[in-house]
Amino acid sequence: MRRAGFTLIEVVIAIFIAAIMFAIGYRALNQAMVDRESLNTSQTRVTEIQKGMRVVAQDFAQITARAARDTQGNGELQAAISSSNRDNTLVTFSRTGWSNPAGLQRPAEERVRYRFIDGSLVREHWFSVDPALNTEPLQRVLLTHVKSVEVRFLDPASRTWKNDWPPLQPSGAVSPLQIDEALLPRPLAIEFTLVLDDWGRVQRLFEIPT
Repeated sequence: MRRAGFTLIEVVIAIFIAAIMFAIGYRALNQAMVDRESLNTSQTRVTEIQKGMRVVAQDFAQITARAARDTQGNGELQAAISSSNRDNTLVTFSRTGWSNPAGLQRPAEERVRYRFIDGSLVREHWFSVDPALNTEPLQRVLLTHVKSVEVRFLDPASRTWKNDWPPLQPSGAVSPLQIDEALLPRPLAIEFTLVLDDWGRVQRLFEIPT
């Protein structure tokens, strides 16, 4: 009596079919893992952009008309909002509403500076509007992979956009009238434009409270 079984050719064919199915399954699984990693990277980037722009919006919404002392000890006052595009500095301003959930011994106002450094949007801040001389600010990288950043200011007098702010800024000893006219003016709005490596142009317009 002949026993039932598989021939060598049948075994080889079965192994060949199994190998094909395994290759198809592995390719699909590998593609799914690549897609998942790409999705996670994209989601992380979206979250970074959203958080960074939210910080910018919160800062601009809390801008206050408060001149600041020069941290270099030159005896000069800095405008409440200033921008001159020097030393990679985009804009420097005073803001209020600094939350203090831990109840630390510090004011609710702070001095904030935005800079464009090595392809990153960097936020710097001091623990007070008038920090001690030569005090270094704390840094926080808000956005990476940034090609360029442009900040413009809507002048309430001329109703035109300006790259520098304020239009007039005295130096040395100033009178109270000069402080009011030259150091404390606020624009009607600030236009914040970034060009990102991956997302292209991102532009936000922030109305400044008066």
